[in-house]
Amino acid sequence: MFLMHTLIVIAKKGFQDKELAGVRSALLAANATITLASTETGACIGKFSSTEQAEVALRNVEVENYDRVVFIGGPGAEALSNDSDAQRIAVQTVKAGKVLGAICITPLILAKAGLLAGKKATVWDENGAQKSILEANGAKYTGQSVTVDGKIITGNGPEAAEEFGRVFAGLQN
Repeated sequence: MFLMHTLIVIAKKGFQDKELAGVRSALLAANATITLASTETGACIGKFSSTEQAEVALRNVEVENYDRVVFIGGPGAEALSNDSDAQRIAVQTVKAGKVLGAICITPLILAKAGLLAGKKATVWDENGAQKSILEANGAKYTGQSVTVDGKIITGNGPEAAEEFGRVFAGLQN
């Protein structure tokens, strides 16, 4: 199995603990090394009060240092959809031909960065608002738990976390 260095992006406050656990578990099972990133370095607090340490701030992320990038959802991740550094990281990951993942509400980052136009994608969809944003940015909303289109994988939330993690870890660059 190949060794991959993965950047996992989480919200400083309110990341989805179960999504992070599912993705991290699958990556570690695939012998990946992981770096956690957020808007600032230091302690990050999950929706269910778990604590993680962000090792790098988004503004300092150099995509060439990673084999793949994944964005973890949760209530705090909504602000990342308008974060210029998060969008830059997503765009650079796609331009470099690397695997890019987004689960829960974070597919909105990809949509707003223009990366889902003409692509199949899913998202956590409360009252149709998130689906509408994806479609307004040209995505073909699938409603599936996990959707893969090329090297972009999207997941719809915590219930899909383990499946999303396995698929994300298994995609080849």
